[in-house]
Amino acid sequence: MESLKELFRIGIGPSSSHTMGPQAAAIIYLERHPEATAFDVTLYGSLAATGKGHMTDVAILRVLEQQGHVTIHWNPTVFLPFHPNGMKFAVSQPDGSLFDEWTVYSIGGGALSEGKEEDAPADDSTSLYPLNTMKEIMAWCQETGHTFWEYVEQCEGEEIWDYLREIWRVMQEAVERGINHEGILPGPLGLQRKAPIYYTKAKGYKANLQSSGLVYAYALAVSEENASGGLIVTAPTCGSCGVLPAVLYHLANNHTFSEQRILHALATAGLIGNLVKHNASIAGADVGCQGEVGVASAMASAAACQLFGGSVAQIEYAAEMGLEHHLGMTCDPVCGLVQIPCIERNAFAAARALDANFYASLSDGQHRVSFDRVVRVMKQTGKDLPSLYKETSEGGLAKLSEN
Repeated sequence: MESLKELFRIGIGPSSSHTMGPQAAAIIYLERHPEATAFDVTLYGSLAATGKGHMTDVAILRVLEQQGHVTIHWNPTVFLPFHPNGMKFAVSQPDGSLFDEWTVYSIGGGALSEGKEEDAPADDSTSLYPLNTMKEIMAWCQETGHTFWEYVEQCEGEEIWDYLREIWRVMQEAVERGINHEGILPGPLGLQRKAPIYYTKAKGYKANLQSSGLVYAYALAVSEENASGGLIVTAPTCGSCGVLPAVLYHLANNHTFSEQRILHALATAGLIGNLVKHNASIAGADVGCQGEVGVASAMASAAACQLFGGSVAQIEYAAEMGLEHHLGMTCDPVCGLVQIPCIERNAFAAARALDANFYASLSDGQHRVSFDRVVRVMKQTGKDLPSLYKETSEGGLAKLSEN
């Protein structure tokens, strides 16, 4: 598995696979051809189907237009064999011919691949983690007496804490901007921001209801910042970026956990996300929303369980439930925007993560369905889902919105 730095990425929304990934690819291609004055870009499959709503063209143009003319072609019906989010860059020459065509894929969470399973991602990241399944890592924990965050530290080195501290800072700032940011989200839906209203109303409830209301508000805040192109952290993606910050922000402010303990929980959450990314997928275009909001809920469930003193087995159980109960969730964004149902799903997934933590904490951590098995099922379920339910806006809620 790669570093958590490849999972937790700071960037501009609204989509890690449709905005951050293509922009990163454009930067790489521009560095290869600093002499070029014209570029030709073709977007395929899911990347083309919902790219305009996700501002894919804007992200690419921001990079390439500073040097020359850019032509973008949209091919939503053509799915390249490696991944639904394919794109091809080329230098457009004066005679109309194309030079140095480069096909690359945005595989989720802002990461890129050149389409070869055996190769490292296009950014040349290296594997840091020798153990790549939950079963292996739990066996290591049992043998050494350590827990998940300590495995992260062993693999990444102590410098990971400085990086995670910056991640935590950006997460907190996104929450705080969002709960104070009123108005309409960009796009044709005219969707009103809800985080400030939910936050204000939640403060008026008694403690037992206030807790849930605040978690909703924090998740809405970050997700609405993402939808408006604000600065967020992929956790594990832009579309699911509100879940983990909401849970951690709520627990940090209402249970007075220290920053160090929050960072340890963040490391454990990252390990959970990394396991899914390595063994399955976190891309909505690949496996549906189960790979985005479902994985985010698993990450937040594990983080919460660790903060409340859960054992290794209980933390694994919480993560397993966080993902299992999102299996089969489709990715069907209305108008191709990361707004409906994405924003609301973040709020519910955050609340569900706290439920998974509580349920696991009441248990002894023993259960029949392992986290690894749920990851395998999620991967297969994603393959079985028709493409119209995987970020193409051709089915589900996106289709019904026409009526």
